[in-house]
Amino acid sequence: MPLNRGLQSVSSSGAVPLSIITGYDPKTLRETIDVQAAESRLAELGNLRSLSALNEKVELLRLLGRSDEAWDVANEALRQARFSGDRETALAARIRRAQVQQYQGKLQPALTDLTICVEEARGHEWGGLEATALHNRGKVLFDLREYKDALADFKAAVFLWEKSGASIDQLESSMIAIGVVEAFVGK
Repeated sequence: MPLNRGLQSVSSSGAVPLSIITGYDPKTLRETIDVQAAESRLAELGNLRSLSALNEKVELLRLLGRSDEAWDVANEALRQARFSGDRETALAARIRRAQVQQYQGKLQPALTDLTICVEEARGHEWGGLEATALHNRGKVLFDLREYKDALADFKAAVFLWEKSGASIDQLESSMIAIGVVEAFVGK
């Protein structure tokens, strides 16, 4: 049974519309989606190559389980973001790419990338990106069954999002994850 919907995975430009994310699977912490809406949105994006469109395509392809295609588009988006010279945008693209690695089952590379992203965001005081990287690293740690570390990351993400005045929708995915992981830690 899916949990209530909340924040999309990386909330910078190119985010997936919240109407596509219908909840969260309490066993995997992965988003549940309206497949038809996701496929329709992907078709609308068509051949658009703007960074915003590429970022959204990465998310949609990942959520649809098309991780190989998502990987190719994520790399293209990261190249384009780096070319723009905006380090914050490039970091968001790197987080998105690490999410794809997680979905591909490449947990160690995803963990390494997300740890670097957490440190870079922290160093630049980009609280929203730090929270996003922590949340996603928590999901990788959860997949690795490192529940205590995952719980620490989810709690840190909530703290940072609360500190920045985030909405309840933005906090919800991490709050759900905390509840799920606490049940595993208690076992």
